[in-house]
Amino acid sequence: MLKIGLTGGIGSGKSEVSRRLSALGAVVIDADKIAREVVEPGTVGLARVVGVFGDEVLRPDGTLDREKLGSIVFADSEKLAALNGIVHPLVGERVAQLQSEAPGDAIVVYDVPLLAENKLAPMYDVVIVVDAADEVRVRRLAEHRGMAEADAKARIAAQAGREERLAVADVVIPNEGTLEELDARVREVWQHLLRRAAHG
Repeated sequence: MLKIGLTGGIGSGKSEVSRRLSALGAVVIDADKIAREVVEPGTVGLARVVGVFGDEVLRPDGTLDREKLGSIVFADSEKLAALNGIVHPLVGERVAQLQSEAPGDAIVVYDVPLLAENKLAPMYDVVIVVDAADEVRVRRLAEHRGMAEADAKARIAAQAGREERLAVADVVIPNEGTLEELDARVREVWQHLLRRAAHG
């Protein structure tokens, strides 16, 4: 099994790359998506969150009000630690389960937004960084997510800088051009990963 860490700053197009790798045959494990799944209605995770933070973090339909919870935990490091203490072990269990279900010869891609920030590169056989200039990312966030330019810049500034991310990369996928160019580069990288997996 080949373990790939996939990362890239907000607006870099990491999700596009993740989708393409999945279509080519990679087993993609998306920690952010799992973090949302473990607190869906009816889960142990949501029951534990409500147990700690109370019913005010629920919307009328019974789903978690992420904005409300966010405003509580980001203002209080102890509460953030309590939330992480609930969510992280559940994410870890789910990741381990998905890993165990993957075929022995699988290429497993871990979609990890904060790979550089959390110094996680050593956990993977290959680290892929999706890279785009900050101004390209700001434009994308404005166009695709309707984010104000100041907000987009603030989100980018809160993450690792390009240099920090590129410093941990084994493979870089530049993504400032067309989707066709991105397709071609992802296919090239996939061939490289297949060869690497075949040679153990």
